[in-house]
Amino acid sequence: MKPHDQFAKNYLEQLLSPLGTVEISKEVSDETRQIDLFFSPNPEPNRNYLGLLGRIVLNTVLI
Repeated sequence: MKPHDQFAKNYLEQLLSPLGTVEISKEVSDETRQIDLFFSPNPEPNRNYLGLLGRIVLNTVLI
């Protein structure tokens, strides 16, 4: 993995972890593939935290 890729994943993990569950390099079914980041929000997310990024992650997302 390239240093900038690992940096981006770690950065997003730190930003998003107060809002929910973050999984880095998660394997997904179908053909064996790996996504960079899987995020599942807490039941009661703070909509104002992180501005636009906080609003984007109100639902489960794959990045």
